[in-house]
Amino acid sequence: MKRKLNRIFSRLYAAFGAQHWWPADTAFEVMVGAILTQNTNWSNVKKAITALKEKKLLNPHKLYRLPPKELAALIRSAGYYNIKAARIRSFLKFFFATYAGKIKSMAQGDLLTLRKQLLAVNGIGPETADSILLYALNKPIFVVDAYTKRVFFRHGLIKEEADYSQVQGIFMRNLKKDTKLFNEYHALLVKLAKDYCHKQSPKCEICPLHGQ
Repeated sequence: MKRKLNRIFSRLYAAFGAQHWWPADTAFEVMVGAILTQNTNWSNVKKAITALKEKKLLNPHKLYRLPPKELAALIRSAGYYNIKAARIRSFLKFFFATYAGKIKSMAQGDLLTLRKQLLAVNGIGPETADSILLYALNKPIFVVDAYTKRVFFRHGLIKEEADYSQVQGIFMRNLKKDTKLFNEYHALLVKLAKDYCHKQSPKCEICPLHGQ
């Protein structure tokens, strides 16, 4: 499995190059984006992030003071805006109560403790928690999403019913625990799924992993 994973990464990197993911100006922007991206596409998240930036609200203190209805209206493009506004506020409540709203303080925590804390926040599941850990706090944990599962199932590396932790375990056990590697690998799988490994009508014959 270790060889297969390294071979897949090498092929994808040769085909696509560095992805420079997560596209954000600050770690806090990544945190908010990780919540906004639940059940929607990135283009919708970008619109919501832009709306917050235009109002100069993409700041922990300002966002925490913002009335829920105003926050929901600004992130409307991300879908489920009332739910996501509540989830952002739940995260902010935790962020201030536990780390005084300071990224540096949070980043000093150990991976397992931080993950447990994040999963205890209402509306934050494994994918969102791990996105915050990897992309905002630079912790070495692999993010799994629907794209990852689709690609690996089609290549016979996982069963269709494999759950999040099972898929994540494949990467955590067989790859060097390196933040940059996990970051790039996940981003490359997303790129592959979006460009070739479509849910419907995948482009298998011209896929960079064809014959893998």
